[in-house]
Amino acid sequence: MSPSRVIVASCLLVCIASVANAQQAKAATTRSPDERAVLDLEEAWAKGVVKRDAATFKRLLAPGFVYTEDDRVQTGDQLTSDIISGTDTVTEARNEQMQTRAFDNAMIVTGWLIMQGRSGGKPFNRRYRFTDTWLKRSGQWQIIAAQDYLVPAGRK
Repeated sequence: MSPSRVIVASCLLVCIASVANAQQAKAATTRSPDERAVLDLEEAWAKGVVKRDAATFKRLLAPGFVYTEDDRVQTGDQLTSDIISGTDTVTEARNEQMQTRAFDNAMIVTGWLIMQGRSGGKPFNRRYRFTDTWLKRSGQWQIIAAQDYLVPAGRK
């Protein structure tokens, strides 16, 4: 490729990246206060997993909360117990590509939860596709249902 084509291609890539960054920034600034609040709670969830923080889950989970992961269904107490006293050690958890859909006093969040840690003495890197349903009662958002799908190793 000639030097002038390399320069043109580089400029195009920079322009495309700039437009993408501007769109992401615009999306972040156009979120409603409720969307921002729920996304902050999603981040608190990820941090709570790493810290094994029962108080975080007690605050986030609504009475009657239902959790499904693949073929398992759990209550909030069962999920919290698994997180707090489970044998896996999560060293990092983060959310990616979260999208919100608001419905009056309910909000659905979809995204990716990426977790790294150790299980049985071996390192793991897990990707979960998730759908969380949040409900606002008495001015407070709580999660009423969560569904995670563990993506098999080697698939993205």
